[in-house]
Amino acid sequence: MALAKNQTSPVSNKAFQHKPEHQQGSGVMCSALIVAAPHSGSGKTTVTAALARYHRNQGRKVTVFKVGPDFIDPMILRQASGELVYQLDLWLVGEKGCQELLYRAAVESDLILIEGVMGLFDGTPSSADLAQYFNIPVLGVIDAKAMAQTFAAVTFGLAKFRDNLPFSGVIANRVNTERHAELLSNSMPEEFNFYGRLPKDDSITLPERHLGLVQAQELADIDTQLDQAASHIANTGLVDLPEKVEFFAVEANGSEYVDQKSFIHRALVGTRVIIIRDNAFSFIYAANIAFLEQAGAEVCYCSALNDAHLPEGDILYIPGGYPELYAEKLMNNVTFISDVKAFAASNKPIIAECGGMLYLLEQLTDMSGQQSPMLGLMPGHAIMQKKLASIGSQWVDLSPLYESSTDDQVTTHEPNVGNNIMRGHSFHYSRAEIDLEPMCQTKHHPSERLGEYVYQHNNILASYMHWYFPSNPGLTLRIFNKARCF
Repeated sequence: MALAKNQTSPVSNKAFQHKPEHQQGSGVMCSALIVAAPHSGSGKTTVTAALARYHRNQGRKVTVFKVGPDFIDPMILRQASGELVYQLDLWLVGEKGCQELLYRAAVESDLILIEGVMGLFDGTPSSADLAQYFNIPVLGVIDAKAMAQTFAAVTFGLAKFRDNLPFSGVIANRVNTERHAELLSNSMPEEFNFYGRLPKDDSITLPERHLGLVQAQELADIDTQLDQAASHIANTGLVDLPEKVEFFAVEANGSEYVDQKSFIHRALVGTRVIIIRDNAFSFIYAANIAFLEQAGAEVCYCSALNDAHLPEGDILYIPGGYPELYAEKLMNNVTFISDVKAFAASNKPIIAECGGMLYLLEQLTDMSGQQSPMLGLMPGHAIMQKKLASIGSQWVDLSPLYESSTDDQVTTHEPNVGNNIMRGHSFHYSRAEIDLEPMCQTKHHPSERLGEYVYQHNNILASYMHWYFPSNPGLTLRIFNKARCF
């Protein structure tokens, strides 16, 4: 089959150049599916969550992953499965990082579900890249509410656009009648599995806001919604576990990845990391928390909304979130603010990402034009806007942070000394005007166009970029070294 113009051949795809060869039968078998679609908004999250909750209700352990850097979908998927949801991305997480996460899940789980990102072939790397790299079958979710025979054509495109893509079949979403489902099924070639339909059901529709779905913890009826969604799965061909896939452990021999894992162990023992985590600040990778804990750090959570005081600790980590939605409550918590300012004055490190950075500025203006004072620990202000300001995977070279450093306490035995590149992503609707000279600037992947600024101000390291800590273990350990002030 000829490749379409601009289609990436699996042979030339960088994601496949270093794929290891594994001996069949040496891995662990586990049922697995990648839930993908022709485009965003097709219902991937609803179907993945419904599948997770259905099989969980049958007494099975379900591990769910999310392709790409999204924070909000994993909150819904965690609620559905009862398990932590990690990112899978061949660039952000890395090939060996993905391999390790999947192998660990296969050992512990009855079913692995992976929600794709955007359309099946969108992005570099894409959900299709992940499916083909690990030989995981794709379940296509097609919004068929206004379709008839074209449903078969879309299915054909998903299954056949790329040679050798493992493809399980399709489910029709937002189809209300058996007659409509029969019409779709009859149009399908016999080689494709038609798993049935999910109806358009307002009771399971998840509300959205400017950054995507509303957070799971903000939805009072989330479990009722998930159980209702799971009840629809009971009427489809997805009630049985899908075919099993073989997953392999990362080889230890000569693996720099394994060397890094060994290096991380206990490196942050004696360091207490305070993390603000509540409805205002919740955009944080599960892998980041796991990294800090694996390194031996004591992780302490608190709420900028509800706690009167900041806990004692060595480093303060403020992730992204929705400070614009909770500005008044944040600013009314004056004792907590006083503690954060005292923490900053003590010259202890503060790491702030996206919404966490906005919290440190002097002022924040929401989408209605309401202005609210913020902490004033960084000079500048931010304005929420209806237009998306930035989106995409990014990387940054943080070498300027260490150019004048004489602290080699953590770096002496570090793999890849001199590599100060951190990977992550950016997604925000606000525009910040910060009266500081940026320390450096991110670059988008794969285009290399310039992205977000990174600021170092006294003991604060801040950017719109969300860091993915495991992408550079040695660099992360330097950042979270309590003996170092930026």
